[in-house]
Amino acid sequence: GAGKTTPIRHIMGFSRPQSGETRVFGKDSFHFHNAIMKSLGYLPGEIALPEGLTGWEFIRMMQKLKKSDNEDRLRYLLDKFELDPSGSTKRMSIGVKRKLAVVTAFMDDPDVLVLDEPTSGLDPIMQETFIDFVKEEKQRGKTILLSSHIFSEVDATCDRIAIIKNGRIMSIFVADDIRYNENKTYKIVFAAREDYDAFLARGFQIVHAEEKTLTVKFALNDADVNAMIAAVSPLKIANFTEEKFTLEDYFMQFYYENREYGGVQ
Repeated sequence: GAGKTTPIRHIMGFSRPQSGETRVFGKDSFHFHNAIMKSLGYLPGEIALPEGLTGWEFIRMMQKLKKSDNEDRLRYLLDKFELDPSGSTKRMSIGVKRKLAVVTAFMDDPDVLVLDEPTSGLDPIMQETFIDFVKEEKQRGKTILLSSHIFSEVDATCDRIAIIKNGRIMSIFVADDIRYNENKTYKIVFAAREDYDAFLARGFQIVHAEEKTLTVKFALNDADVNAMIAAVSPLKIANFTEEKFTLEDYFMQFYYENREYGGVQ
């Protein structure tokens, strides 16, 4: 309900935005829908297949509509996603329908892929297969727009990420800025009260301190690691860990802290 699917519908030319515009290949996606679709592969969030057809009949129908006959690409996708399309679409499970949709969306090897919740309905093994497929397509130079609420999927595939809340973009950032953030958070459990007190007096940026368990959580820039090690070395420590800052941590800041566009509400 954040507003991910609506802009995808505009990009695909299915609907016209009330204001602003969406462009694919430099062309307005609503007015040039037919031209754009020739080089664009789309995987919708909800799969609705026509009844009364087998998977093969559906594939052949889509080939005629797309004027595509790339049989080598089709066979590659059928093998990769372990799909036997001989059965009736009506009797297919959600996972098989999803795989059939994946194959038909990409069998003509489009330049741009638009993926809306692409792994919904796939089992864990096929989810990994799909992520590998997306990585392969990136290596081949494809442009890929992926909409998802699964953090592991986004983190594994995306180079640039936008967070949407209530229909507004809250943040746009390069994924590596999260993965390789030079600002870290560490947690130390001290063995004795005097060591706990001594560390608190060293002037580090304390995030949380719990006297009962002698636990201190503090923030530190990579440039100050040597100074931290020098301060900690003489002290008795029961446990020392780095708390990884993940994409999910960053995302949840916009909800737990009730952030709104342009700052904290």
